[in-house]
Amino acid sequence: MPAPAGQIAFDDFMKVDVRVGEVLAVDPFPEARKPAWKLTIDFGPDVGVKKSSAQITTHYSRDQLLGRKVAAVVNFPPRQIGPFMSEVLTLGFPDAAGEVVLIGVDRDVPVGGRLF
Repeated sequence: MPAPAGQIAFDDFMKVDVRVGEVLAVDPFPEARKPAWKLTIDFGPDVGVKKSSAQITTHYSRDQLLGRKVAAVVNFPPRQIGPFMSEVLTLGFPDAAGEVVLIGVDRDVPVGGRLF
């Protein structure tokens, strides 16, 4: 495990816009170097529908992802991943083998809600 990052000011934390969204579509991403899904995620009217590439195929099938609420950073610049433009960073933690386990919510919340 990496060491904790250095301290930051609260204002720095507030610059990172983490929102909850609902997965609308899950598509294969065979061109990715590591197995990944292409996700289409609805973040509500303020942010809209965005795309994300996520290396989560070990723990999540297409059916497990459709309709699932996920957390993502929505204000990073888009990032080109092979032929795909990823617009948001879907968030998770590594399991013991380093595979991504998604961050989730344990109650129903409206899409677009911001982490605080």
